[in-house]
Amino acid sequence: MALSAENQPTAPQRPAARPLVVVMGVSGVGKTTVAQLLAERLGLPCAEADDFHPAANIAKMTAGIPLDDADRAPWLQALAGWLRARAAAGSGGVVTCSALRRAYREVLRTGSPDTFFLHLAGSRRLVAGRLALRTGHFMPPSLLDSQYAALEPLGPDEHGVVLELGAHHPHELVELAVALLRPVHGDPE
Repeated sequence: MALSAENQPTAPQRPAARPLVVVMGVSGVGKTTVAQLLAERLGLPCAEADDFHPAANIAKMTAGIPLDDADRAPWLQALAGWLRARAAAGSGGVVTCSALRRAYREVLRTGSPDTFFLHLAGSRRLVAGRLALRTGHFMPPSLLDSQYAALEPLGPDEHGVVLELGAHHPHELVELAVALLRPVHGDPE
C-alpha cells in the first residue's frame, strides 16, 4: 500500500450514516472486483458504472474511440444520482467509476459531498497485463494509454486515498479500505 500524507483520508464535512465509496482508476485495475468485495464486506449496495453508460458510449469505446467530456456528462450525472439516492436513504453504497479527472469527481460529489474515493493504482505494465487476460468487456486494451493520459491523481483536499495494486490480493485491498474508512465513518460494519 502506498499512501502519502497528501492522500490520507480527510474528515468529511458531515458524517454519513453509512459510507459512500467510489472505487476508481483506469480500466483493468480491478475496480469491479474490489467494489463487489467491499460492498459485501460492509453490507452495502453496489453498482457498476458500466451499467450507467448509454449505448452510444459503449459503441464508441468498443470501436476503440475514447469518450470525450460530452459523452461522459450524462453518465457522470447518473452516477451522482445513484450516490444522491444512497445518501438520502442513509444506506451508503459502493460504486465503480474511472473518475479519472478531478472535474469528474466533482460531478460525483454533487451526489454526496462525503463520497470517499478509493483510487486503485498500478503501473501501466501491470494493468496492461491484466487487460490482456480480460475477456468479455467492451473496453479494449488500446484505450489504456488514453486513460493514463487523462488520469489526474487525487488532490490533497480530496476525500480519498490511493492504494497501490502491487502484490496485494483484492481481499487485502478491501481490508485496507475498511481500515481507512473506520476513522472517517466510525465502524462501517
